[in-house]
Amino acid sequence: MNSEREFIISCKDKILSGYNITVQEAEKLVNVSDESLQFLSDAANEITRKISGNLVDVESLINAKKGKCQEDCTFCSQSAFYKSGIDTYKLLPSDIIVQNAKMSKEDGVKSFCLVCAWRGPTQSDFSQICNIIEEINDKVGIEVNCSLGFIDESMAMQLKKLGVKRYNHNLEASRSFFSKICTTHTYDDRMNTNRIVKKVGLELCCGGIIGMGETRMQRLELGLDLANLSPEECPINILVPQKGTPLEIQPRLSLSEILRTIAVFRFLMPKTILKIAGGREVYLSSEQEKALLGGANGIITGGYLTIGGNSPVEDFEMISKIGLEA
Repeated sequence: MNSEREFIISCKDKILSGYNITVQEAEKLVNVSDESLQFLSDAANEITRKISGNLVDVESLINAKKGKCQEDCTFCSQSAFYKSGIDTYKLLPSDIIVQNAKMSKEDGVKSFCLVCAWRGPTQSDFSQICNIIEEINDKVGIEVNCSLGFIDESMAMQLKKLGVKRYNHNLEASRSFFSKICTTHTYDDRMNTNRIVKKVGLELCCGGIIGMGETRMQRLELGLDLANLSPEECPINILVPQKGTPLEIQPRLSLSEILRTIAVFRFLMPKTILKIAGGREVYLSSEQEKALLGGANGIITGGYLTIGGNSPVEDFEMISKIGLEA
């Protein structure tokens, strides 16, 4: 056995013994040779199975308010700064959102996330969201998660009282790369919101997007910051370039780089639900199961904010095919 594989085993054993790997060890892991990549993925899978078992967390979402966002995130077709040509709408009526939650539950999905494209909710919008959550609780009985942008502590506490389990607020990119993808708010703005979420006792869902032109070491930097937040869930999105945005001609990230990132994020966050999200169908295609056998243990099903995705039937079949459960 070569020294590189021995090193991967030593890091895996360290984690399974309850310890964290160091920054230096993480740097060495993320730079293993392509010849050792499958070995790294297998080690990440072993960590996942031994700590979290065979369960895959399956979640669906609804874009409850679409487009005309006042933030200038360069990856996002919902930004009002860019002419992406997408359809836009204000906050959807409660009956449409509740019906989508019902369909998700009937499809076998365990959690349903309300997502809104804005910097943060006005008090009026937030009141509507709270009423919708109460209606979902009364009429559907599915786990509700939210992604509403920047919120203050009182809003976070209200969501907690309503039984919201998890709040999503991604870092999106590493601190050193963040200014290249957004200028209308800061990395610290995002970190502060995540601290509020943790403070009030909501579970934190926090991840990012890879493939926006960042380096491998910046992807690791993002992973290290995420690990310091100890999120209960971490979605890993892969950029799908959107027409009209500054990143519409961004070169594609390779499959090996995607799998490398997933594996190392598992080493950094051994207990977190690592959710392979936007872009998996585009980049992984018929090899999506490699992500779920390489460190990931969660998926978004039924489509994303502005792009389609696998149907729940397809995803549940894939999960069963590889011997996992949902």
